[in-house]
Amino acid sequence: MSKPKTMTTTAGAPIADNQNSLTAGARGPVLMQDYQLIEKLAHQNRERIAERVVHAKGWGAYGTLTITNDLSKYSSADIFAQVGKKIDMLARFSTVAGEAGAADNERDVRGFALKFYTDQGNWDLVGNNTPVFFIRDPLKFPDFIHTQKRHPRSNLRSPTAMWDFWSLSPESLHQVTILMSDRGCPTTPMQMNGYGSHTYSFYNKAGERYWVKFHFKTQQGHAHLTNAEAAEKIGQTREGYQEALFGAIENGQFPKWNVKVQIMPEADADKHWYNPFDLTKVWPHGDYPLIDLGVMELNRNPDNYFAEIEQAAFSPSNVVPGIGFSPDKMLQARIFSYADAHRHRLGTHYEALPVNAPKCPVHHYHKDGAMRFFRNDTGNPDAYYEPNSVNGPAEAPEFREPPLRIDGDADRYNHRDGNDDYKQPGDLFRLMNAEQQGRLFENLADAMEGVPQEIIDRQLVHFDAADPAYGAGVRAALAARK
Repeated sequence: MSKPKTMTTTAGAPIADNQNSLTAGARGPVLMQDYQLIEKLAHQNRERIAERVVHAKGWGAYGTLTITNDLSKYSSADIFAQVGKKIDMLARFSTVAGEAGAADNERDVRGFALKFYTDQGNWDLVGNNTPVFFIRDPLKFPDFIHTQKRHPRSNLRSPTAMWDFWSLSPESLHQVTILMSDRGCPTTPMQMNGYGSHTYSFYNKAGERYWVKFHFKTQQGHAHLTNAEAAEKIGQTREGYQEALFGAIENGQFPKWNVKVQIMPEADADKHWYNPFDLTKVWPHGDYPLIDLGVMELNRNPDNYFAEIEQAAFSPSNVVPGIGFSPDKMLQARIFSYADAHRHRLGTHYEALPVNAPKCPVHHYHKDGAMRFFRNDTGNPDAYYEPNSVNGPAEAPEFREPPLRIDGDADRYNHRDGNDDYKQPGDLFRLMNAEQQGRLFENLADAMEGVPQEIIDRQLVHFDAADPAYGAGVRAALAARK
């Protein structure tokens, strides 16, 4: 065996003894001059960073996206320019409500965050395993998340708070129905679909814009746990997802997803009863069928979980030429809030961390800040402002995005006026067979345990509005528990 490398301090000084503190004799105190001891203790105090406010518990891996269909007529993005093109990527799955130490197999929405290292910069798609969400107005997001976290007095999760909010927010019914259905508790990350959820846009070289929804269909097949099975699994291990994902990839069983899109011509946005920019709604596949885009495969585990998964930072603000946004109100807010959360949690230069750094050249004029550990990005120390006369990086008008054609007066619109929050949840309920409906009723009754009757009665009205059989089934399941 070769001689091991010499252990050093962070400043590079060799360490002669890493077993014993420097003391004044066997019975004397530790000396302040023991800089090795102080360095180790001080670093340990700083090993943890702030966990994510939501999506704190996560599991991730590297892989590739292989393009299988030419979508260049819809988008000028270089990523779609060639069938067979492979793009390196990183995926992180997560639960929404639980803290970093929460159990993996709890009933919850799962985050489905993807970072594609393209030739034109990083493209992040930050979605969930559901095509919709609980709210459509971002002003309510902090309130909703408060209901998913701990009560300020008891420090316990509060079903009363959750159902109080949901019963007062009828737009949540679609997502609640999915959450309480079989798909609310996937067995592993590999056995669930992913969705961009929001409406994004493509634009082509002719300046034509299309609205787009992203879908990731698992090739592993769907598998889900009942509440009882999930409780048994959690009793065996709190790390079920991490064990499954890490183990599958280590064993060469690389999970795959078929990547598809729904594409809507820009002028179609006003043609339907549903608002295509409403995050609580789906686009019926009969209106806009799924179109193949590619195949996503995860095939490499990270070497250091903290550096590569905990410090991974995804934001909808990371788009590339050919991919844009939409009037989706929740998306517009996330464009700000995600990047802002990373600057707070990881620091000003979070996108210079290796896991977040683009694989293409980067040139900007951002200056200084904590942990500015890399050179002047322009490559010229005299080019630290713009415009300049020293041939520093300059704007490129050829990448200009066509304008979003949006009409409307700036006002605080009531997002519930004129919205049908019951049709699509009712349609979803009617797609379920009797056994699936029965599990839905039982899951809802479990989730309402201990909730005041007044709140339950208010929520039952929403179930009734979606389908009378929906409300009747939940009532029967509740009655059976009395």
